Amino acid sequence: MTSRPTRYTGTAKALHWLIVALLASQYVVGYLMPHIGRNTVPGTLINLHFSIGVLIILVALSRLAWRLTHPEPAPLDGVPPWQTVSARIVHWLLYVLLFVVPVLGWINASWRGFQVTLFGVVEMPKLIATRLPGWNWTGNMHEFLSWYVMLAVIGLHAAAALYHYFVRRDGVLQRMLPQK
Repeated sequence: MTSRPTRYTGTAKALHWLIVALLASQYVVGYLMPHIGRNTVPGTLINLHFSIGVLIILVALSRLAWRLTHPEPAPLDGVPPWQTVSARIVHWLLYVLLFVVPVLGWINASWRGFQVTLFGVVEMPKLIATRLPGWNWTGNMHEFLSWYVMLAVIGLHAAAALYHYFVRRDGVLQRMLPQK
């Protein structure tokens, strides 16, 4: 039986930090893009928002596949079990949000009749019919989950990493940082 690694693999780290960069970009674009209303025609920022959302889904799928086939590092000695359990809950909640939030946005784009593409090159399929009754809530839920729930969970995740780095000084954060 093989022992669990003490650090995350280079691939896991690269996928983690790529997701961080994509999310940061997505929040900037989401903040800057115009409000989407009944007569909105998707322009550059809205289409960029769609493309980054598709990339987030693709990278999150890769990250999840990697995570399921490569064990996470064993908890460090001295980390209380409740922190290990809460870290796993937060990580899995982030995975769920990385799929649910962009898919809700994609459903809402389909509902509005917008074509979602990956940088104008790859057309993504519509997930539902335009103005399908009962699906107009998806845009509001996409916005609520992204701005309130996901940002709160990301903030909790970042705060815990900083707590381990600055207060506990136990090496938890260093396992996800690039090697020197």
